[in-house]
Amino acid sequence: MKKSKLIAGAALCTLMAGLMGCSKNSKASNSNKLLVWSFTDELEGMVNEYYKPSHPEVEVEYSMTPTDQFPNKLDPVLQSGSGCPDVFALENAFVRKYIESGLLLPLDDVYEEVKGKMADYPMKIGSYDGHVYGMAWQVCPGALFYRRSLAQKYLGTDDPVKVQEYLSDLNKFVETARLLKQKSNGLCDIVSSSGDMFMPYKGARKQPWVVNDKLVIDPAMDDYMEMCKLLHDEEMDGRVSQWSEGWFAGMKGTLKDEKGNPVEVFCYLLPTWGLHYTLKQNAPETSGDWAMCAGPANYYWGGTWIAAYKGTKNPERAKEMIKYLATDDTFLTEYAKKSGDTVGNLNVQNALKDSFSEPYLGGQNHYKDFCEMAKGIDGSLIQGSDQQIESLFQEAVAAYANGEKSKEEALQSFKDQVSSTMGY
Repeated sequence: MKKSKLIAGAALCTLMAGLMGCSKNSKASNSNKLLVWSFTDELEGMVNEYYKPSHPEVEVEYSMTPTDQFPNKLDPVLQSGSGCPDVFALENAFVRKYIESGLLLPLDDVYEEVKGKMADYPMKIGSYDGHVYGMAWQVCPGALFYRRSLAQKYLGTDDPVKVQEYLSDLNKFVETARLLKQKSNGLCDIVSSSGDMFMPYKGARKQPWVVNDKLVIDPAMDDYMEMCKLLHDEEMDGRVSQWSEGWFAGMKGTLKDEKGNPVEVFCYLLPTWGLHYTLKQNAPETSGDWAMCAGPANYYWGGTWIAAYKGTKNPERAKEMIKYLATDDTFLTEYAKKSGDTVGNLNVQNALKDSFSEPYLGGQNHYKDFCEMAKGIDGSLIQGSDQQIESLFQEAVAAYANGEKSKEEALQSFKDQVSSTMGY
């Protein structure tokens, strides 16, 4: 892959250490203070409620910045080596950019101590060129959440095992979408947004976006384009965008089409956090009318990794914090019980997975299913260039699905943009 600007910054930092101040930051210190940066209040709660009480000797200065602004805050200090946080969170959308940058503290010794109890795919995402640079406390496998009442009405069952049979692969997904449309006299769409299908198709890929510095369009991505076109042409999606008002309206059962007619939305494809932070928060009135099954493909969506700057003055303290937050059995057991988050510690998973019952899902034990789904995720295809490439690809998919361009025209435009902006 092409080297990021961060790597160029690292090289400059090495050559001009005396001028830029990188060498000063690399000296170990006996200080008990850690500067922690994040984009999520989840980490803040973990630090304040768990880490600080169990580590009273450590002074933590915590700073939070909105996700969309976080890389712009982090990049300059990592490039200059001045004012860097000791420990910082990395969101899935940009984690590989930093893992591949050469600017993070290796966590190999931490990983050696805990590797037997950690889920596989987050560790692969946090590793590069034979070293571990980031660790995650959670796994975020994706599933399919459907309305029990609609499944009962149109499929004759709301049992997750039986509903999964209707949705077990992408071909059956299409068959079921047509069945729902037919039985509802056009009222029920299988999804509100065709964009919900992106992560499952991405999870079905066999190749990454870039191989030997050349753009690759995996057949699964080609199939995704066709799925979006089909859903649009046969009017089997709600014609709204993810995260829009209409997308949330579909969760509540209040979505209407452009003529003001009601639209039923059968399902949403969401990860672990989608249950707690999307469905529950935006459609509390539908509690109990949802259930979850694996859906048509293994995939993951989102997640947070914790890393440290390679020039931190306090490398041992930084590594100890990451080890605690990402791997500690006692802490993660309490955190999982309180938050419902599906943690990446397999010991904790095994201890808790049989005891969960989720009222929002009609009493279903979603946790056990999520733990099983996480086993099938491949974390080896994620690259630092994904976010930018996928943004351009989604533009091409929308142009094709909406009939603005032919498939060939949309793909050529996508390839041209990637070539001109990224060099692939």
